[in-house]
Amino acid sequence: MAAGKDLYEILGVARTATDKEIKSAYRKLARKYHPDVNQGDKASEEKFKEISYAYEVLIDAEKRKKFDAFGSQWEQGGGVPGGGYQYRPGSGGGGSGSEINFDFDIGNIFGDLFGGRGGGSAGGAGASGGRGGGPQQGEDIQYELDVTLEEAYRGGERRLTISAADECPTCHGNGAEPGAKLETCSQCKGSGRGMTFRGLSLGNDVCERCHGNGTVPTQRCHTCQGSGVVSRPRAVTVSIPKGVEDGNRLRVAGQGGIGQHGGPAGDLYLLIRLRSHQVFERKGDALTVDLPVSFAEAALGGEVQVPTLDGKVTMKLPGGVQSGQQLRLTGQGMPRRSGGRGDLLARIKVAVPKNLTDQERELIEELRRLRPENPRDALLTGR
Repeated sequence: MAAGKDLYEILGVARTATDKEIKSAYRKLARKYHPDVNQGDKASEEKFKEISYAYEVLIDAEKRKKFDAFGSQWEQGGGVPGGGYQYRPGSGGGGSGSEINFDFDIGNIFGDLFGGRGGGSAGGAGASGGRGGGPQQGEDIQYELDVTLEEAYRGGERRLTISAADECPTCHGNGAEPGAKLETCSQCKGSGRGMTFRGLSLGNDVCERCHGNGTVPTQRCHTCQGSGVVSRPRAVTVSIPKGVEDGNRLRVAGQGGIGQHGGPAGDLYLLIRLRSHQVFERKGDALTVDLPVSFAEAALGGEVQVPTLDGKVTMKLPGGVQSGQQLRLTGQGMPRRSGGRGDLLARIKVAVPKNLTDQERELIEELRRLRPENPRDALLTGR
């Protein structure tokens, strides 16, 4: 392993490296050579032992001082202070001729290394304070919430029914059938930790047999099968903020799965799905509405009413407006999260009259005689 090697060289740091630099170097190497990442790779396993040993010596001020003074013979030069991580070359026990004694709490190292939330589990177990059976945060839940344009415009509240992990009503969370006894877990010896590397707990891994409790019932609860939790429906009132958009993800703190061993509940995440609207089209904080106008209104202009999400407003229509042209109504769009509102765009659709009377036809024919220009001239001539 690290016998006779320069511990600074193993971590790839200078002899003047700060504790922060040593910790950073160790984290980078530990991620690369961790046994769980390189299962069955003996070389990686030995490298992991080396960097762990080097880190434990150099991060401890007293041990580092002795190593700087005595080099690879630092242990013989004064013993191991504090009863920490000890590496004794040639002490027997295995084909490598070496022995490793983990007297320190390795959970602290891997809790820092892999994020302090149960090693990055999907549910997000909470910080356990170095014990697999310590407080664990409940699972987060995601729920798709269909929202109407009117709800997104005005905001409000919605009453939902969700399914989330909750305390078992039969065993009240201890996993035991009523009347059954609890015994120390034989797998983790009551620690609540998972044994994942040669019988050692790496970080905050929870024992699979006792679910981190450290005890197991002589008879499992028939309702939760010994887990202590069940999925149950729960009513939740959530707030819909003004201006919320499709794809937004809203967090409702503490409304996820129940925590274990005194840990906090998980969170509820609402994934917003905005329903399409039969009148308005939304893009960001702007709304667009198709506004039909008559041939006469388009030609002569005038005042027309335009629908908004707050009711009708009057807009002045300029004479000669063209079909497809957009007229802007400032401040009649969606609320902005930063304050104020976007705009409403009225997209003009000229309604051509059908089923003309003889008199109407004569008048339009007269207009054509008075205005003989061809509106397609520029298109056809390229001018």
